[in-house]
Amino acid sequence: MKGMSDMDMGHAIVIPNGAPYTKADVEFMQGMIAHHAQAIVMSRMAESHGANPQVLKLSNKIDQSQVPEIRIMQAWLQRNNQFAPDTASWHHVMMSGMLTPAQLTELDAARGVDFDRAYLRLMIQHHAGALKMVNDLFDTPMAGQEVDVNVFANDVSTNQTVEIGIMQRLYTELQGK
Repeated sequence: MKGMSDMDMGHAIVIPNGAPYTKADVEFMQGMIAHHAQAIVMSRMAESHGANPQVLKLSNKIDQSQVPEIRIMQAWLQRNNQFAPDTASWHHVMMSGMLTPAQLTELDAARGVDFDRAYLRLMIQHHAGALKMVNDLFDTPMAGQEVDVNVFANDVSTNQTVEIGIMQRLYTELQGK
């Protein structure tokens, strides 16, 4: 998969003969743990940064849905005897859509409507990166075919596409404020 190698996680990926999954599947699950973990960090800023009720509701939804998804990915990796990163892994890898340290600083410095605008703009970027990760997975020969990986990747695509639409609408509404 583009943008991430097994060396990024510091562990070689070995796929047993006859396994129903590929190296790209393992990299996707490992990478999406880090990706989700950063989205949770971003979302948990909303309350203390004076987000409006709609942005706060959305940020809570993202937080509450991605925490159990991380557990699902970690369990899948463990079941398949692969390295399962923890939620601190977002500090050590950079994937499509992830915020740079400067963008995280920008988000953390914003308050009120400025936070709302920054959060929505940056989370749209972040979610678009997750959609690219899903597309890269499915564009890799033989990848994304294992049932759990396939269902999970399609769920990410569906949910984050809907959330991008909501965030774009909210962002447009905030432009006049």
